[in-house]
Amino acid sequence: MTNILNYHIKYILPSEAYTVRHPVLRKEKPIESCVFDGDDFETTFHLGIFKENKLIGVCSFFKNNQNLIPETSQYQLRGMAVLDDYQGLGIGAMVLTYGERLLKDKNIKIIWCNAREKASNFYKKNGYNKIGNPFNIKDIGLHYIMYKAL
Repeated sequence: MTNILNYHIKYILPSEAYTVRHPVLRKEKPIESCVFDGDDFETTFHLGIFKENKLIGVCSFFKNNQNLIPETSQYQLRGMAVLDDYQGLGIGAMVLTYGERLLKDKNIKIIWCNAREKASNFYKKNGYNKIGNPFNIKDIGLHYIMYKAL
C-alpha cells in the first residue's frame, strides 16, 4: 500500500473492482458485464485507489500478449476506471503509474491496452502510443490499441 497525499493505493479483489467498473465502464448493463476473463488468474492483479477509505478508482493488469508487439514480456491493462466525481484530478494517472512501477519491478517490458476513443488522450499524456488500426467493440465503441515500454 502507498499513500499519495490523501489517497492510498492497494491490491483489491476482482469483486471490488466491479464496483467502480460498473458505473464508469458498463452503465446500464448488468454487473456481470464487469467480470473479465482472467480476473481471478494467479498472474492477474487489481489495484484500487482510495480516498478516506472510499474506493474511487481501479485498474487491472493481465498477463496477456498483443500480437502486434514483438516483445514477449507484456501485460495488458484492463478495466481502468475512476468514478465520475473524481475524474480530471490525476487519480487515474496515480494508480496507473503505481501499477506500471509494479510491472517494471517484475521485469515486464511492455504494458498495453484497448483504449476507448475518449480515453486515448489520457493514455497519450501518460506515455502510451497507438499501434494498428482503430476497431469497434460492440455496444461499447471505437477503441485503439495503445502501449508503453516500461
